[in-house]
Amino acid sequence: MDLLDDSVVPEHARDVKREAREFAEEYIAPNAEGYYDSGEYPWEVLEAGMDAGLVAQDIDEEYGGEGYDLAQILAIAEEFYRADAGIALTLQLASFGCEMVEQYGTDEQKEEYLRPVAENDQISGLAVSEPETGSDLAGMTTKAEPVEGGYELTGEKYWVGNAVEADWLIVYAKTGDGEDRYSNYTLFIVETDSDGYEAEHIPEKMGMRASKQGHIVFDDCFVPEANVVGSEGGGFYVLADFFNHGRIVVGGHGLGLAAAAIEEAEEFVHGRNAFGRTVNEFQAVQHTLSDMRIGFESARALNWRACEKVANNEDAGYWAALAKTKSTEVATDCAEKGMKLHGGRSILTDRRIARVYRDVRIPVIYEGANDIQRNLIYRQSR
Repeated sequence: MDLLDDSVVPEHARDVKREAREFAEEYIAPNAEGYYDSGEYPWEVLEAGMDAGLVAQDIDEEYGGEGYDLAQILAIAEEFYRADAGIALTLQLASFGCEMVEQYGTDEQKEEYLRPVAENDQISGLAVSEPETGSDLAGMTTKAEPVEGGYELTGEKYWVGNAVEADWLIVYAKTGDGEDRYSNYTLFIVETDSDGYEAEHIPEKMGMRASKQGHIVFDDCFVPEANVVGSEGGGFYVLADFFNHGRIVVGGHGLGLAAAAIEEAEEFVHGRNAFGRTVNEFQAVQHTLSDMRIGFESARALNWRACEKVANNEDAGYWAALAKTKSTEVATDCAEKGMKLHGGRSILTDRRIARVYRDVRIPVIYEGANDIQRNLIYRQSR
């Protein structure tokens, strides 16, 4: 049975899903262990993904992309993350933040910054979290002070994908001190070769090692006024809308990881003998595998329903939070159960299930930690 079959996928997204699967089987899965061990940035796989038309193609055709919609990006995410989460994250972060420029940016910004990313000449990124602040979007302290012709950024950002590798980032910074704390933030396009921009990779992670995150220090980093995305003070609201789409895709991260855990567990128990029979013949093992399937199928049905809701802007925040929380936690549960079924073999670092077990700890945190998602679900369901 194909766990990631296309029966729940809209028809228009099935071709790109097939292409993503073929690419993942040829380029991602065979390189997963090597890049996990080395912790290097997978430039070669990224370039192959660009050549295959599977990177940064959510950008509209007007600016050189394919205009892939949310369902198509979710379909790609499922397949990529099933093969390897670290490489998959690198591929999907190559155009991170571009959606905001496309929706809220000026024509000049779109032409200058979107086209090179869509044509795979540049990569982008998004800098929101800080060393002491993650999920509290209205608690960030990096400041943008008005100066002649623009702003100067001062502060730090942390956990930034492509902080070192990107050509430009969207940076979320504080521009006001009003009582409405949500209206005090603005988004800026910052070129990474700007004076006052310094970035370095953060220490090694236990999971998703093929994806690189960085620590940025802004020291009076000048940003021209023309690089404001949207309006001053509107950054929080733009970002909140962006994260609704992002959380659907992160749900796809969870689905791909859960599928990998189930596949590994089923293959292992059907091939290992104990007490005179194969391990899969024990009822307790069958029940564990059944529970993994129940969780996975529930999460996938919810995630694809939520994808449609968010795409149609129907209670988008509520459905995005549901999908992200359920799918990433099912991935964690499936990985835990998969480890148990592998017994002592589970702790061997060359095992795929061990990589999955490490990787699943990360999507429950990024794009808004799941406890924050529960706050959103409660507030938006009343």
